Amino acid sequence: MIILMTYVVLIVLGTAFVLPLFWLVSTSFKPAERIQRWPPDLLPRLSVYATKGLASPADNGAQVVVVGHMDEALVRVKPLSSDYHGRTQIPAENLELTTDSRLGFATYNYTRGLKFIPFCKHLTNTLIISAFAVIGTVLSCSLVAYGLSKVAWRGRNILFMIMLSTMMMPYQVIMIPIFGIFVRLGWVNTFLPLIVPAFLGNAFFIFLLRQFFLTIPKDLSEAAKLDGCSEFGIYRKVIMPLSKPALFTVALFTFMNSWNDFTGPLIYLVDESKYTLSLGLSMFVSQYGNEYGMLMAVSTIVTLPIIVLFFFTQRTFVQGITMSGIKG
Repeated sequence: MIILMTYVVLIVLGTAFVLPLFWLVSTSFKPAERIQRWPPDLLPRLSVYATKGLASPADNGAQVVVVGHMDEALVRVKPLSSDYHGRTQIPAENLELTTDSRLGFATYNYTRGLKFIPFCKHLTNTLIISAFAVIGTVLSCSLVAYGLSKVAWRGRNILFMIMLSTMMMPYQVIMIPIFGIFVRLGWVNTFLPLIVPAFLGNAFFIFLLRQFFLTIPKDLSEAAKLDGCSEFGIYRKVIMPLSKPALFTVALFTFMNSWNDFTGPLIYLVDESKYTLSLGLSMFVSQYGNEYGMLMAVSTIVTLPIIVLFFFTQRTFVQGITMSGIKG
């Protein structure tokens, strides 16, 4: 009975967490007139139209569904009956909405939505920033964590506590001083303010890696020293290969933070050609906020890479989080 209740609770909670994502994807495939209707459509449905005023009298009154938009005035339609031999593209003014509907996907939300923002350019900028942020964070944090866990030196615990205390400082407190530094360096409107700090370490990720490194037996490091291996050699040849779960966890967290970062690009990027996806999506909302179908379609595309990445790295991610807290 307890096991059954546990599964019921997990299913309910899992459904609650998945529902917003499901609604995002479902809405992205709905036509505009069916997004705000009540009761809402759980699955995407296409409204049925009746044609009117067409050149051929045989086309009048034929039932069709809109499957694409050529532009605001011209739509692509699909006939509902086999005896309908009308056009596949007709003016939007020649459609009369009826109360009927059918299951279907309004894929034109995606094609139209991507026309309003330079998606490929924003995607390239986001990937460049995210890739360098991952590389810099993994290298810098793993080096510092190795020094705090595997190298014996006076005052390392005190320095570790000081480093952890920096996590209590809100970013808003240091945002203006850091911006002033980057202004003096001439890095504003470049990717450098979003990349270089990743090579200077992160207190949370250093803590995470340090806890994981402490679980690796000291005998391995001592054996490597007896074989004449240097500290950097131990770090590179012994510790790093054994720490793949924790490193993947840090890389995944960093990629997610960089991919979804809005404040950093908003502060430092001025040129629109250097915008990231988060800024591009914000610009889309400010200009076309009432186009909910296109907004949901673009949001789905922006969210999809994170979901796919987490799906394929879930086991490694959970292992890295679990093993990082075994030993303090």
